[in-house]
Amino acid sequence: MEGRTLIYAIANQKGGVGKTTTAINLAASLAQAGERVLLVDMDSQANASHGLGVRIPHGEPSILEVLLGERILGEIIRSSCVPGLDIAPSSPDMAGAGVLLPGLSRREFRLRDALGTVLVPEQAYRHIFIDCPPSLGLLTVNALVAADQVIIPVQAEYFALEGLAQLLSTIAAVRERLNRQLRIAGLVLTMVDVRTSLARQVEVEVRTHFPNLSFRTIVPRNVRLAEAPSHGLPVCMLDPYCAGSDAYFDLALEVVNNG
Repeated sequence: MEGRTLIYAIANQKGGVGKTTTAINLAASLAQAGERVLLVDMDSQANASHGLGVRIPHGEPSILEVLLGERILGEIIRSSCVPGLDIAPSSPDMAGAGVLLPGLSRREFRLRDALGTVLVPEQAYRHIFIDCPPSLGLLTVNALVAADQVIIPVQAEYFALEGLAQLLSTIAAVRERLNRQLRIAGLVLTMVDVRTSLARQVEVEVRTHFPNLSFRTIVPRNVRLAEAPSHGLPVCMLDPYCAGSDAYFDLALEVVNNG
């Protein structure tokens, strides 16, 4: 597939809504479909890195050194367990980013500038996914400034829409001041237990409030999805026929078709 690289930020300041699961499995689904994909782990917990079998020891270079200007992105990118999927890993040292980044020049543009070094023919990434931390701090702002589109995972629970207004306001502010190309790709419902009336009510509420911003695909609660990170694998490699794998493949098709 020809065309320019598309960059997606996976963002929601609420924790535990499936951001990392979505980032890993969307990226892996597209890689298995033959695309070259890069996943950028911007969270100090490094769960996206661990979920693809990559662990960076304390003191070794990670995405933090790239943001600080001490390394170029290509120097820290690693191959993952999925052919065609590379990762720019995080490490525990990333916890210091909130202290180190504010004093730097172009502090909101550090990730965008870094990604510019891999948007070249010899890299030929078709898709780049950025796994954001559960906050609206400077790391998430960097991701939004670098991205073309935002994918927002929303857990199917009672407080599903809580905090979304703040996130949408942040996205609008970034679009106005720092990245006029930024748009919302969509909201995706995650951890949906289709057997419960609550899940159905939340789905109706999300689609009512955001009729033009909701992906059709929903991601179910799935044991194999929950188990996959402990194996350092995306679910499509652990169990390609489970409901979670099917859902992320369907979501990947939607993302590509809407892009």
